[in-house]
Amino acid sequence: MELTLKNVSYSYNPDAPEPVYAVRDVSLTIRSGDFAALIGHTGSGKSTLIQFMNGLLKPTEGQVLFNGEDIFEKKYPLKTLRQKVGLVFQYPEHQLFEETVLKDICFGPKNMGLSKEEQEERARHAMKLVGLAESYEDKSPFELSGGEKRRVAIAGVLAMKPECLILDEPTAGLDPAGRDDILGTVRALSDEEGIAVVLVSHSMEDVAVYAERLFVMKKGELLYDDTPKAVFRHYKELEQIGLSAPQVTYIAHALREKGFDVSEDAMTVAELKQEILRVLGK
Repeated sequence: MELTLKNVSYSYNPDAPEPVYAVRDVSLTIRSGDFAALIGHTGSGKSTLIQFMNGLLKPTEGQVLFNGEDIFEKKYPLKTLRQKVGLVFQYPEHQLFEETVLKDICFGPKNMGLSKEEQEERARHAMKLVGLAESYEDKSPFELSGGEKRRVAIAGVLAMKPECLILDEPTAGLDPAGRDDILGTVRALSDEEGIAVVLVSHSMEDVAVYAERLFVMKKGELLYDDTPKAVFRHYKELEQIGLSAPQVTYIAHALREKGFDVSEDAMTVAELKQEILRVLGK
């Protein structure tokens, strides 16, 4: 799987003498197995980009290519694309509506025209992938906890067997345990199933722990496309656009200023702990 945005732009008034751009000349590629994060201040163009990725929004300039094909060419099957590039919006549990968990997860496969047997087979497999036991099948989605509802919503997308999963703030409103459960599940999906993941997040800590690649948007333009470690070295530049590095990064720099030779690339608690023990000779 290869999903490419090629010099894409989006203007609300493209024919004006001075167009106003939500996104301007952005190019990036996502491949099978990638776990990428997308960050940026409110209004930076993140939402516009992810809507390009599964054909919900057409760029006013540039191309969106899925496995080398332009998804906005005439006769391109956008319905099929949206099965392969699944988009989970923020607070996806608000989209739950069926009377049972199993029926809700079957909704996507049902719209694909699959038999009832195939629908349920896919739904049960998706439930296993997100850690929902069989005992949840006949429960009402509305009786579940916030984290469980979110698992059901993600399972509903996974039941369509996407090759790429785009998650818009999937941990919003969850407690720390729920957040770690959801992101750990998504990380495992990427590792074990080869699904490409694009995570839109405001949490630099989550990005540091889970992402292998980081896209940073600034006023509609792609500012950085690199590993999280490489991007967070520019923490002062990130601060100038309303972002930050993980808290651990700031602690690492503070320790260096005090004369401790810890790596400035430490992004997580585990990495900083290892660095401190190394410096102390333990």
